[in-house]
Amino acid sequence: MGKKLLVVGSGGREHALVWKLAQSPGVEKIYAAPGNPGISKLAECVEMAVDDIDALCQFALEKEIDLTVVGPEAPLTLGIADRFSAEGLLIFGPSAAAARLEGSKVFSKNLFKKYKIPTARFEVFDDAEQARDYARILFDQGQKAVVKADGLAAGKGVVVAECFAEASAAIDSIMNDKTFGAAGDKILVEECLQGEELSFFAISDGKDYLALLSAQDHKRIYDHDEGPNTGGMGAYTNPPLYTGELKHQIITEVIEPTIRAMQAEGCPYQGVLYAGLMITADGPKVLEYNARFGDPEAQVLMPMIKSDLLPVLEAAAQGQLPGRTVEFEAGACVGVVLAAGGYPGAYQKGDAITGLDQLQEDILVFQAGTALKNDQLVTAGGRVMAVVACADSIPAAIAKVYSEVKKIHFKDMHYRHDIARKALRQA
Repeated sequence: MGKKLLVVGSGGREHALVWKLAQSPGVEKIYAAPGNPGISKLAECVEMAVDDIDALCQFALEKEIDLTVVGPEAPLTLGIADRFSAEGLLIFGPSAAAARLEGSKVFSKNLFKKYKIPTARFEVFDDAEQARDYARILFDQGQKAVVKADGLAAGKGVVVAECFAEASAAIDSIMNDKTFGAAGDKILVEECLQGEELSFFAISDGKDYLALLSAQDHKRIYDHDEGPNTGGMGAYTNPPLYTGELKHQIITEVIEPTIRAMQAEGCPYQGVLYAGLMITADGPKVLEYNARFGDPEAQVLMPMIKSDLLPVLEAAAQGQLPGRTVEFEAGACVGVVLAAGGYPGAYQKGDAITGLDQLQEDILVFQAGTALKNDQLVTAGGRVMAVVACADSIPAAIAKVYSEVKKIHFKDMHYRHDIARKALRQA
């Protein structure tokens, strides 16, 4: 008998995880809660909110789930891993205490300071006027300022301010207008690091780790990194920036010290360690940690993992990673997010999606904001889907993915035309 898995979430990240796990010979059945129409072709979707931990736990007990894999951050910060573990259920994801690495930027930055993990200069504030004073100091020193809400804000709680007026407006929005609710009760104001951003992924069992790959996300809505931040408009694997020397630096200066720090703090980290880094002239510095696979990074990471993912996730959840290895595919993977009209602001829903049946067989489409209406696939979210192509090189993957993107249509569909193109400048 194969194993029964539960994947929590409904986005493109979860579609990619289900797609990868479904290939494991050890899997008999996958459930997804709540899933989406794309996931439903690979798993049985069950209507359950990702933050309804009682219902998810009861379901896992009733179905005798062998492993639960948590996609989004919210249930992790709410303690889903603690609850499942208390019931004797195996779950891949950090405890609520460990998930503070993402759930509280104040916790993580103070951890970096205490354990000398490289990061930007920062101060923490619960008073808007004091925050403004510090931002003014940074600008007087010729620095830009970054204003961050302490808590979860769906990837949108960070403002890189080009001038003091912009920083001041961000502080007002987060602290006084409560744009992100209680997540903005405290804020960070920090120096704006200069360099190239990089995402690095490792899997930790609390003591040991396995390094995965690096990726580069494209946060801004428009080409050339212009416009407001989004949840991510596309990604690609292993940019030229990511050398063997840099990998060694990231592991020894960031990943290993973080794992040791979390152990020392009494909250060992089991799950995905996703470090958002700025590669500066002084080396890698941590912008932030995420406690789960990235979205859209997962959509380009999963196709590059050659090994069976299930035993690795199980070993991490059991604290038994030593001896495990992961093999990767050669070449590169590029993913382009197709967004609904209006995103990242108010966006349209219910528009028919066509052209998916025209794509080449080896093109992957990971659905996110989709729904079925009278058997027709329609838009149901801001980021509708990611179109993903693998090839021998980054330029070949870019050409391949964009030739296929043109075949897909829905009303006011928009996407970036320059995903991964910075790799061509770096090469």
